Amino acid sequence: MSKAEKVALITGGARGIGLGIARHLAAAGCDLAINGVRDAADVADSLAELRQSGRDVLYCQGDIGRADDRAHIVAQVRSHFGRLQFLVNNAGITSPGRKDLLDAEEAGWDRVFDTNLKGPFFLTQLAARWMIEQRTADPQFRGVVINVSSVSAEIISLNRGDYCLTKAATGMATKLWAARLAEHAIEVYEIQPGVIRSDMTAPVTEKYDRLIAGGLTLQPRWGEADDVGRAAAMLVRGDLPYATGQVLKIDGGMTIRQM
Repeated sequence: MSKAEKVALITGGARGIGLGIARHLAAAGCDLAINGVRDAADVADSLAELRQSGRDVLYCQGDIGRADDRAHIVAQVRSHFGRLQFLVNNAGITSPGRKDLLDAEEAGWDRVFDTNLKGPFFLTQLAARWMIEQRTADPQFRGVVINVSSVSAEIISLNRGDYCLTKAATGMATKLWAARLAEHAIEVYEIQPGVIRSDMTAPVTEKYDRLIAGGLTLQPRWGEADDVGRAAAMLVRGDLPYATGQVLKIDGGMTIRQM
């Protein structure tokens, strides 16, 4: 069994924002449990890159929207590493078909809510119970949960109603867990990315190129996964003390209103 001092579980950690976070947490000295739904062979390049950092990297395939998969993921981490200090709830999907509110379908709604809201909530529950167990055994234990949401928690998209609702609810889940877990020295944060270059935004690159050029963000560029990774590493290192429950907006000033 690995005797890693710091272990982080990152959902959706093999690509996009999740991979950016994984890179920075590895640099911060964390061994990594990377979760994703794809076969290990399909994420082999990402895993190999992370292992080049010298950290131990475990791939935990599974759908966080399914209770059995969530339990299996946590069991794999416990068996391999024996401990878990950091959980990053990053996995998420956009609205299938990006349908107008009047055309939205329940099947798509259920899929988005399972992945973006129910899965992270109950994965946090499993991880938190284990973190409390570790804290009981070691009074110096410090746990951190990071929920990755989106500016869509505040800015509406009429063709992605289900996605917006899950991201808004993630903010409340962050506050709830921060309040519940504070007595156990487990900090909970929300990172709210803006327009980040990733697989999810690739189909709308032209649209956001145009909007950014027109002043959508105060800092006139796309956000990168690296920007979000730096923020996550700061939280894991403890560089933002006395701030549990807070939201970090990594959006280039996109949500600042102007007259």
